[in-house]
Parts: sequence; C-alpha cells; structure tokens
Amino acid sequence: MRNPRIEKVVVHVGVGEAGKKLQNAEEILNQITGQNSIQTISKSTIADFGIRKGEPIGAKVTLRNTSAIEFLQLALPHASLNKGSFDNEGNLSFGLSEHIVFPDQDYNPSIGLYGLDVTVVLNRAGSRLKRRRRRSKPIPTSHRLTIEESIEFIESTFNVEVQSDE
Repeated sequence: MRNPRIEKVVVHVGVGEAGKKLQNAEEILNQITGQNSIQTISKSTIADFGIRKGEPIGAKVTLRNTSAIEFLQLALPHASLNKGSFDNEGNLSFGLSEHIVFPDQDYNPSIGLYGLDVTVVLNRAGSRLKRRRRRSKPIPTSHRLTIEESIEFIESTFNVEVQSDE
C-alpha cells in the first residue's frame, strides 16, 4: 500500500489555433504515443492572442499502465528535472522543447517543431477514496505522497537524476 505508482501520464501540445498546425500536432502525438489524441478547447476569449472561447487550441493524450511507463522511458532522459518540477502532491510536470527527441520522429520542414508538456500523476493504492462518489473520505497525511518520495521513485524506476533547486 505504501509503494508509489503511476496513475496516468498526460501529454499535451498547445498550438494556440485551429487548422493545419493543430492537425500536425495531433498527428505527431498519435505517432509518439500510439494512441488517438483529442482536441483541447479554449475556456475563455483572449483578444491579445486571437483566441475565442470554444475554439480548439491544442491536443492531448492520456496514457495509463504499460503505455505510460514506455512513454516515460523514452521522454525522461531528455527532460531536465529539478525539485521544482514536482508539486505538493508528488505529481511531476516537465516540458520537451522539440518532438524530434523521440527515436521515430524526424525533422520535416513542412511540419516544423512542436513542444510537448508532460504531466505524470503519482499516487499510492487507496487514493481513490477522495474521488469516489459514495462515502468519499480524505486521504490521511501519513498516506499522501511527498515530494521526496516521488523524487526517489522516479530516480529509481527510470534511472534519471533530479537536480536540486540550489
């Protein structure tokens, strides 16, 4: 019950506009993850960026189980992780500036380069208590994942080094 685990990995590409750029981003996500992506929709209008409410502005894929672990084995060696990459719940977020760091991706001038945002949700067994519909309960402080435990799990599982913020 005390061992950390990966609940899900969310891979997101934000392009800021619909059209050909968004289609390219969806194709890249499909190739990298092996799953179909879905479009993300803007929640508000931002006139300075030319974004209207309800307009598709990005794409994302949610990975679970073995596909999440396989993706992280490819992505984490290219990420620069530090203690600030972890939140208070022990979740990890990082970005990759170019999609061509993955082995099956080559640079294509007609497509360009796309950056990826990756969020890794870590938890322990029993964390569903706070989200379930019937008789939900808070997770005790002693059972919550800390930043240090998450760092230790990521370093030992994926053989990467997390830099300190100093």
